[in-house]
Amino acid sequence: MNITVSPLSHDDYAQWQTLFSAYADFYKMPMDRTIMENVWSWIFDDNKAFFSLIAKDENGQAVGFMHYRAMPSPLRGREVGFLDDLFVDPECRGSGIVDALFDALTESAKAQGWPNVKWITADNNYRGRAVYDRVANKTHWQTYQLDIS
Repeated sequence: MNITVSPLSHDDYAQWQTLFSAYADFYKMPMDRTIMENVWSWIFDDNKAFFSLIAKDENGQAVGFMHYRAMPSPLRGREVGFLDDLFVDPECRGSGIVDALFDALTESAKAQGWPNVKWITADNNYRGRAVYDRVANKTHWQTYQLDIS
């Protein structure tokens, strides 16, 4: 499969929406129009260091995406990258899409001057974790969440 990866454009909304909905379904997260529009607006807000990549096949069909952002790292005294979301169409997995997305993420991180990009994933995301074990170093940090009511 011939894959191209580029930043999202306004013309990609419908294809991104389909993939983002499937991503939310995978994590059993509720998704509605308000959430979609909020995230979409972040991508194109020049005041936010929030970015998105889209992977397309040779026919221009979107087959995967990444959302990532700058994150201050106080102990480093500089920003690092944080990968929020990564999703590849289940029908297309294993065809090099994730590698193309990570290559583009690496180039973007270099351009931003980030020394690294961090992310978290679900413990039971075995297929994703197999990829992450191949492309990155697993840290010893545990993740906690303080829910604010």
